[in-house]
Amino acid sequence: MKTKKETLEIIDILSKYYGEYKCGLHFKSPFELLIATILSAQCTDERVNIVTEKLFKEANTPSEILEMGEKELLKYIKSCGLSNTKSKNIIKTCFTLCNEYNEEVPKTMEELIKLNGVGRKTANVVLSNAFGVPAIAVDTHVQRVSNRIGLANSDDVLKTEQSLMKKIPKEYWSNAHHWIIWHGRKICTARNPKCEECPLNSLCNFYKKNSKKNKKKEAVI
Repeated sequence: MKTKKETLEIIDILSKYYGEYKCGLHFKSPFELLIATILSAQCTDERVNIVTEKLFKEANTPSEILEMGEKELLKYIKSCGLSNTKSKNIIKTCFTLCNEYNEEVPKTMEELIKLNGVGRKTANVVLSNAFGVPAIAVDTHVQRVSNRIGLANSDDVLKTEQSLMKKIPKEYWSNAHHWIIWHGRKICTARNPKCEECPLNSLCNFYKKNSKKNKKKEAVI
């Protein structure tokens, strides 16, 4: 596991490469971000943005989506994957927002995760990007990259989140999770990571481990 000094060095390098990168989802309100993030489960941001561009022109408030209904909503979001489950969750969430929150998206983790289809990752995305609350959303990229580098050491996303929160200064949380996400998309990909061109390879446990393996193979040959 990385020391705090090493962690700061990693964050500094990431900031130089991805400092201008923010949330990949398009939104104009906390509610739009909430819906887009629910749709992003096992789906790319690019696909979600295509879907929500059309959806939000027709309905972009809880009451409007409720009026649209589940069957009509399904037509818009079908290409996002898991659409049947997502449409049910979105309708239930809109019902809750209309009846308990006056159509406003709540601003606390405790309230957000009570909404259908909302887990810690989605809640952290909304808190961070819509309300400016320091948060680290652990998606597949953050989980993979953090564990490869050595910022975390767990298959459990909550433990990864807690590890990152301990190591990364709070003022960097929201930006850092975006930087890690984009690093995972562009360089530290799930398959065939571009380790040789990675600016973090001298600090990365995954790279060091594989380098040793490759040296052993060369020695045998």
